[in-house]
Amino acid sequence: MADLKMAVIGKDVSGSLSPVMHKFIMGKLGFNVEYDKVSIDPENFEKEFPKVYAEYDTLNVTIPYKLDVIPYMSELKEDAVVMKSVNTIDCRTKFGYNTDGVGFMLMIENAGVTANGKTVLVLGTGGVGRTVIKKLVTSGATVSAFDLNQDGLKELHEDFPKFTPLTTIENKHYDIIINCTGVGMHKSVGKSPVSEDLLKLCDAAVDLIYVPAESEFLRLARINGKKTVNGEAMLFYQAYYADCLFLGRKSSNDEAKVLFEEYRNL
Repeated sequence: MADLKMAVIGKDVSGSLSPVMHKFIMGKLGFNVEYDKVSIDPENFEKEFPKVYAEYDTLNVTIPYKLDVIPYMSELKEDAVVMKSVNTIDCRTKFGYNTDGVGFMLMIENAGVTANGKTVLVLGTGGVGRTVIKKLVTSGATVSAFDLNQDGLKELHEDFPKFTPLTTIENKHYDIIINCTGVGMHKSVGKSPVSEDLLKLCDAAVDLIYVPAESEFLRLARINGKKTVNGEAMLFYQAYYADCLFLGRKSSNDEAKVLFEEYRNL
């Protein structure tokens, strides 16, 4: 019998690596878990989510529900309070957490990308985008952000005015460009959220997408000699931190790194 019944939820999680990662991490920590993928159509979210919430011990949340789940939480904890975004739910306590930020920062650190003192363009200001923006700013980066949803961008800026909201993207130099949108996966595979001309001007491109392993965004950056980072490590690290929360155990950056290297060598 499984120690925990777990799942990842999102609009389309059919290609998610979360089950493999969480089972690997939990196994290394000494636990046997059941882990499902649950895709929910946005039109049915209000009807379907409460049922899923009641069925599982824990949930990991991805696009586009990191904000939508908040009203169902009894309390937001730790980074979720500041980020106002939830990617980790303990259904037993109804507590909502956010492990995206710490996962993101560990990913870029291990990839040799430094945020402090750098100019950064963030594409997308949804749940993960707002988390990335806040973490970058608190790490000493000068951040600009663009989103096709200008109302959402404005709302975020009113809540957190420490970055520059953009109504258009100009071709200018940024040290780092980060894709926090879904452009480049699922039905938009082969598309980039920005032009090659812009990517030619940056030093590093980070894409939170991990399927495909090299998005068009990263391919265009790579062929122009730029440093590229895909989102697989962030997914793993945020999963590790989430699992430690579920188990009530202290997390360790060093342990997270070791486990990720083991996972990559499977």
